[in-house]
Amino acid sequence: MSTWIRDAWTDPVKLKRLSEIRRKELRQAAFAVLEREGIAGATLEKVAAQAGASKGIVLHYFRNKQELFEHAMREANAVLCQAVIARLRRAHTPMERMDAVIEGNFEEHLFQPPLCHAWLSLCAEVPRDEKMARIQRVIHARMRSNLLSGLRGLASPADADDIALGVTALIDGLWLRLGLQPGSVSREQAVRQVKNYIAGRLALRELATAGA
Repeated sequence: MSTWIRDAWTDPVKLKRLSEIRRKELRQAAFAVLEREGIAGATLEKVAAQAGASKGIVLHYFRNKQELFEHAMREANAVLCQAVIARLRRAHTPMERMDAVIEGNFEEHLFQPPLCHAWLSLCAEVPRDEKMARIQRVIHARMRSNLLSGLRGLASPADADDIALGVTALIDGLWLRLGLQPGSVSREQAVRQVKNYIAGRLALRELATAGA
């Protein structure tokens, strides 16, 4: 046992930090199991094995399987959110902000069949689990906010809101397609589909404005 870990047992600050590290490791292990097994095949025993821990350790940090996978969903959302934020920091124009949100949601190392399948497994629980539903609402609200930060410079408030809804639905649909049919859509195709949708909507708005 390292000196840092041994000291943590008598230092409340270090103990809290050690607990946070362990919980993060278990969340990551839970999501890895979800990628491989889906929600139906994922068990606390498999998560424990993935993390190199015992089932008792898992239950020490999470009350049950549902709570653990709720935190796994938060972990996955955090990774995706960080990818979008990193791109938004480099964006300077409304269209660059739009591109940042789109490309961040299809980050190459994230838009992969196993991750899409895990996301589908978690989303399948949303109708039956209020905590999962709340997380999903937060995900959609954040995406909408990020999209509107760019669209407000390109369209009227009503059009911006409508386009944001369409983009969100399209992104969800493309993740669904790859999760259900691995190899059916590439990252480049997904990005192009969403960008083409936005370009088409903005072009229609310009035509309508010109003809008014």
